[in-house]
Amino acid sequence: MSTTTITLTPPRTALLSRVRDYVELTKPRIAVLELVVVLAAAVVATWGQPDPWVVFHALVGTLLVAASASAANQWIERRLDARMTRTADRPLPAGRLSSSEALAFAAITLVIGSIYLASLVNLASLGWALATWLVYVAAYTPLKTASPANTAVGAIAGALPVLIGWTATGAALDERALALTLVLFLWQFPHFMAIAWLFRHEYSRAGHQMLTVVDPSGRRAGWQAVLSALALIPVSIVPVLDNPGLGSVLFMVLASLLGLGQLALAAAFWHDSTDTRARLLLRASLVYLPTLLAMLMLVPWL
Repeated sequence: MSTTTITLTPPRTALLSRVRDYVELTKPRIAVLELVVVLAAAVVATWGQPDPWVVFHALVGTLLVAASASAANQWIERRLDARMTRTADRPLPAGRLSSSEALAFAAITLVIGSIYLASLVNLASLGWALATWLVYVAAYTPLKTASPANTAVGAIAGALPVLIGWTATGAALDERALALTLVLFLWQFPHFMAIAWLFRHEYSRAGHQMLTVVDPSGRRAGWQAVLSALALIPVSIVPVLDNPGLGSVLFMVLASLLGLGQLALAAAFWHDSTDTRARLLLRASLVYLPTLLAMLMLVPWL
């Protein structure tokens, strides 16, 4: 006589596991970055005096639309994600969520987020949120397997949240808004070229046409990182040029120093593309953007 031991997962544990999978479907680190960008744009647009409730509603609506975009991206790439170690354990390739569940989640969050922004913020912020969704899902995602230009298109999607936060306040778009948008666009090249180098073999296995895949030497990726890091230095100080004062001067000095540090690491990566130098550049980019945005939000108070 034999016995079989059946292990039952407690309902609470199973529920928490499902919640974690849906959270992972939203790419929470990317979502948090988008929210920081929306907040910074709203603060800069109003010279440090945004309406707290407007900002809150803009953040909630943006979070919902961003969650939808990430879920749709993972649904499209579910078979490609299964080929890469870094993404194989995502909910879809691992089989913890079904395709229909991911699609339903993407559709529901998009509809709710759109209604939320339209009713509690304004149509302009909704328009930019939908533009971000379309560029990310309908352009960037399919382009990843077709052309190394996907990085530039993805950088557009990553920069547009500036305009969500800016227009949410009702402020008119001006050179400061365009400069901040350009900062977000340019920053993504040093950041992503470092990632693309570190995971170049996995991207190649999945069929993604990253620049480090089509040019395994890393020279072209390094050159793009250098050019973008160089352009960031003058562009980053434009948002404070119309606000003379000690705060602006201090910001320009510190922003330039940050930019020069990132440029030096980008140049080192271009000169000798190694994993060590790519990691240093990646860490520098992760320090650069939140530090720059935090300093920019503090300018009106200095």
